[in-house]
Amino acid sequence: MDGHIKKVYVPMTETGFYILLCLQKENHGYGIVQKVKEMTEGEITITPGTMYGSLSKMEKDGLIKFIREEEKRRVYKITDLGSEVLSLELKRIQRLYKNATQEGEIK
Repeated sequence: MDGHIKKVYVPMTETGFYILLCLQKENHGYGIVQKVKEMTEGEITITPGTMYGSLSKMEKDGLIKFIREEEKRRVYKITDLGSEVLSLELKRIQRLYKNATQEGEIK
């Protein structure tokens, strides 16, 4: 992974994190929006502008790839590079959680 990708994506925004998490299985933008809403019990809603801007940037940077079009919806899937970035972010989140719980901050 080149330094630019790591610098841009780690730490990740919640939007970026959920997009990569959802694209471990093929999906389109609207499907991702619905899945995130379900996963977060409505606490996070990704707007269309944010979603499609993020998808475009992630595709350009090689984190996701276009698979096919279904009923005028572009279907994407995470790439190996995207999986590597997601893994780094998950490790970072786990470290934060571990450090917080060891210090007795989270009960």
